[in-house]
Amino acid sequence: MFGIIDFILVFLIFIRVSTALISSPVFGSKTIPTLPKVFLSLIIAYIVYLTIDRNVLTNVPTGWMLVILSIKEAITGLIMGFMMQFVFWGVSYAGTLVGFDMGLTMAEVFNPSSEESGNVIGEFLYYGALMVFFLINGHHYIISSVKYSFSVIPIGKFTITKPVYDLIIVYSASVFIIAVKIASPIMVSFFLVHIGEGIISRIIPQMQVFFVTQPLKIGIGILLLGSITPLYIYVIKNLMQDYENKLYNLIAAMGV
Repeated sequence: MFGIIDFILVFLIFIRVSTALISSPVFGSKTIPTLPKVFLSLIIAYIVYLTIDRNVLTNVPTGWMLVILSIKEAITGLIMGFMMQFVFWGVSYAGTLVGFDMGLTMAEVFNPSSEESGNVIGEFLYYGALMVFFLINGHHYIISSVKYSFSVIPIGKFTITKPVYDLIIVYSASVFIIAVKIASPIMVSFFLVHIGEGIISRIIPQMQVFFVTQPLKIGIGILLLGSITPLYIYVIKNLMQDYENKLYNLIAAMGV
């Protein structure tokens, strides 16, 4: 018999699932309409409801207790969803660093998924990472990790502890490490190009070095990007798989 406790249980599950999806890659894209996201979250919530212990709520929560439980579930879902975004933010920032060295700072394109303008190289690497994400079935992993969280973190039992806080700080700080690792081959190459520009400007002061080397820098950047694209695919794939394991560690820490 589907009673009021069952309805509240499905509602709390729906909050965790929906917040995890809207803050995660792909599912949280603004190009996807809101109604399909809600419908998908409801389906997943009902499936999870059929597989978990339904005796987790013994009394009917009302008033502020229901609000507190809802906030806890929303925070739990948001933390899990943002976890997988770190790789994409790092890759996009790496593209911004590369585009800056190539002289494409002014060349911006509109990203419909975030409704923001970004560097053209950053958007190129971002959508490349998105394709790798689909190839390794990352979207399936997001759904399975949300389902797994209910077996580790019961409804309304999440509390922000020091291990969770430390893991969030460490994982979020790795965004800059990811960006530097991905952009370092091209950044080092352009460092040598910039040294060459300085030498030429000192030897031939009358020469407009910027106008001469700018097309060359764009050509070198495109050539380097094309040559190390297989390496980028390998690195991004390993980063995403590593963050899948980190997400499990975070969920385990949240359930302590």
